Amino acid sequence: MSSFDPPGHGEPGTATTGRDAVILFVLAALQFVALVDFMIVMPLGPQSLDDLGIDARRFSWVVSAYTFAAGLAGLLAAPWLDRVPRKPAYLLLSLGLLAGTVACGLATSFPLLLVARGVTGGCGGVHGGLAMAIVADVFPPDRRGRGTGTLMLAFAVASVVGVPLGLALGTRLGWQVPFFVLAAFGLPLVGLAAWSLPPLAAHVDGTRRKPFARLLDTLTAPAHLRGFAFITMLMVGAFSVIPFISTSLVAKAGVTQAQLPAVFIAGGLLTLLTTPLTGRLVDRFGAQAVLRYAVFLSATMMLVLTHLPAVGILGAAPVTAALMATNSGRMVTAMALLTASIEPRRRGGFLSVNSSVQHVASGLGTTCAGLIVDRKS
Repeated sequence: MSSFDPPGHGEPGTATTGRDAVILFVLAALQFVALVDFMIVMPLGPQSLDDLGIDARRFSWVVSAYTFAAGLAGLLAAPWLDRVPRKPAYLLLSLGLLAGTVACGLATSFPLLLVARGVTGGCGGVHGGLAMAIVADVFPPDRRGRGTGTLMLAFAVASVVGVPLGLALGTRLGWQVPFFVLAAFGLPLVGLAAWSLPPLAAHVDGTRRKPFARLLDTLTAPAHLRGFAFITMLMVGAFSVIPFISTSLVAKAGVTQAQLPAVFIAGGLLTLLTTPLTGRLVDRFGAQAVLRYAVFLSATMMLVLTHLPAVGILGAAPVTAALMATNSGRMVTAMALLTASIEPRRRGGFLSVNSSVQHVASGLGTTCAGLIVDRKS
């Protein structure tokens, strides 16, 4: 994939030595809020089921509402994101995400919780793609790997710190409390974002094409199609394995249910170390060169994990951690490559649709893997 960013690209004055660290912190911290909001619902399920009188079937809709809303919102937002400056769009989506988070904590019935999850999913799905576009606009190519790695580090922090802490708060104080804590943590971050982010308006396309024409252009541009195909292959491959890791470890590798949290905490800790390292490698050697090794290592670890004998937690934990770390590295390099290959004036719309493609592709990978597992069982 070719790059549309010349050396030194970046809005003038947007990535000074002091300000760039603040921007990265704000983007990563708000991404952490969005990820914990998405992930915390499932472990809090038993408490919310009892409190709201929701059965398992309805709870599955509560979980799915976020993903469905994120996918739809990504398509609907795509024609508009390149017509407005990034900063106000990001602030608006951040406030919408926090409002939806508060609404989740205030929900007193299944319909209200379903609507609240839809709001958070709609804002959160576009929010992540726009954050990636901001990193690409602010940081020049020789520092974009570090920026992308820092942003994606939010997932590891959410897994290792956010979800366990949220679950502990929910267990002791009530399932609503983690949502209120997230909103309280996120609101000052929005204020910090308003202060630190530059206008980010250089990409704005002044042409008055209709939204449908813009969306069609985003969906059919050759570079975009290659990008969508690329991310689809990555997500289908990853989610053909990831959702079934716990089941496989318990059924085949000799890991007990009680030991599973320790396995994933080990993976999160290793990812915390390797994700920023991958970003630095991308800046030094280029995304394409690093991606070749990241894809090979990730595929190798998938094969090793899916063929593990009964090795117990001492054997399963390092293999699972290596898979999580290499998969994270693969995504860091892939996103750095994608953002550089898309024209800045089209980047917001592309990454918005790309977020939808990621959600659909992950669901497709999980569904296909489920059919394979079901036939073999």
